[in-house]
Amino acid sequence: MAIVLNVPGVDGLGAAVDALREWQYDGAPMQLHPGDLGWFWRSGPRATAEAVRTWSRNGQLLAVGLLDGPRLLRLTFAPDAQRDEELARRWVEDVTEPERGVLPSGVVNIEVPLGALVQDLLRESGWGADEPWTPLRRDLTAPVEGPGVRVEEVGPEQAHLFAAVHRGAFDGSRCTDAHWHAMAAGLPYAGARCLVAYDGRGNAVAAVTVWSAGPGKPGLLEPMGVHRDHRRHGHGKAITLAAAAALQELGSSSAMVCTPSSNVGAVATYESAGFRQLPVVRDHFRDA
Repeated sequence: MAIVLNVPGVDGLGAAVDALREWQYDGAPMQLHPGDLGWFWRSGPRATAEAVRTWSRNGQLLAVGLLDGPRLLRLTFAPDAQRDEELARRWVEDVTEPERGVLPSGVVNIEVPLGALVQDLLRESGWGADEPWTPLRRDLTAPVEGPGVRVEEVGPEQAHLFAAVHRGAFDGSRCTDAHWHAMAAGLPYAGARCLVAYDGRGNAVAAVTVWSAGPGKPGLLEPMGVHRDHRRHGHGKAITLAAAAALQELGSSSAMVCTPSSNVGAVATYESAGFRQLPVVRDHFRDA
């Protein structure tokens, strides 16, 4: 059967989320996680559906991609399809030819898991390697130490606090409580929690969202941030420990996160919370 490229629509998002959950396993390379779709869901289900691309054969999903912006495609494959040559060659054609509706012409980036055959094909086609990112992982089979500060789970009444911390943590963020409500209404949020950490004066100083892929599977931190007015006080370590504990309660086998390697402060924060670095990953890019 031929490989079929599809934009699933809102009604098809459930199948994409379910596939991403099924494909997560400890020892897998850093890859697209259902939490990545969950975080994107803050823009609403229609926008999320318009950003998703799937590849299937004989009705079976083989790959799911997320256009995380108009020029960045984040992709993962079913575990047994990582080295599927027919799929890989069709996929490279789809992302290379703008008329197929995956990526536009000009400068674009693609994130694919280490070891996937498409990495070899992209290099053979002249795609370059972009800036390095550092994945980190913490095993959750042992108890997680306490954060040492007050941490609360975010519900609808605290959505504005989460949004305010996010705006204070990330340059250019326009996060609002409406974004939080849209995200919380999404399918992936059934296995997620948002947390906010407070300092001794009761200020909301750090926030994180954690995403479970189901019991016994790796969970994801996306995003984690400390308000710029409250940095260098250990709040990043505290909220990261709370995130790991929350994923453990959700049944996750491990906690995963990925950050630009140039952000040495973030890498150090995660390491201070018991995360260990994995091999560096790089996007592939086309500059013309």
